[in-house]
This record gives sequence, structure tokens and C-alpha cells, in this order.
Amino acid sequence: MALVRWQPFQEMETLRRQINELFDELVEFNDDSRRRKLNWMPAIELEETDENVILKAEIPGVEGKDLDIQVSREGVSIAGEHRHENRIAEQGYFRSELRYGKFQRQIDLPAPVKHDQVQAEFKNGILTLTMPKAEEARRRVVKVNLANSQ
Repeated sequence: MALVRWQPFQEMETLRRQINELFDELVEFNDDSRRRKLNWMPAIELEETDENVILKAEIPGVEGKDLDIQVSREGVSIAGEHRHENRIAEQGYFRSELRYGKFQRQIDLPAPVKHDQVQAEFKNGILTLTMPKAEEARRRVVKVNLANSQ
């Protein structure tokens, strides 16, 4: 059996490295959660039918006047601001997990749309855009005649 010399400084260095890695992981976790709060984007649902492209966006707590919606043939841009309520500071406890501030989301559409014929509805925090497809994007069905072939 070989004797191994005990090196206390090497063990201290290993412990220091492990503690640094632990703190680095905590800082990365906090940065990610802070980024998520700052870079909030509304959740969407996108559906393509034969005639339309339907976009639903979940935007709770925002009024319609605070939204800026722009539709082009290939995409939709939704921007807005969730305004903070003015509160008078009182004694006691206050905690808020709500997101405030500006947001923006760009959505690419699966097919070109007639951007000048968009129908919009904003109800209960859900924005629904119904966008008719451009003629060239609609699925055309052609009947093939096989009666003359043998």
C-alpha cells in the first residue's frame, strides 16, 4: 500500500471551486428569471384553415387602447404596455408578481394574408385576429378526369 501525502490546501481549493460553481448557478438562475420578467411576450395560438389564418394572443390586464397591432402579408406585430397602477404607499405588506412595462411580439404567418381585411376582437384579455388568406395561398382543388384514359 502506497502512502499518500495529505495536502490540506488542495482540499481547500476543491471546496472553494465547488462553492464558486454553486454561486455561479444561483446567479444564472436569478438572471434567467429576471430576463423572463423583463422580456415577457404574450402567449399565442395560431390556426390555419382553408380560408383564414386565425391568431389568438393572451394579453391579460392590458386595455385595447394600449395595444399596437400591425399586420402585413407575412406577419403580425403585437406591441403594448401593461401599465402600473398608481398606489399611495401605506404601512403594511405589499407583494406583486404582476409584470408591468412594454412588450412586443413578432409572429410569422404560415401563409400570405389579405392584410387590409383583418377582423379583430379583444375580449377578456384574449386578442383574436381573423385574417383571410390571399388568393394564391388558398388551397385549390382540381378534379382530374380519368374517363378518357385507358
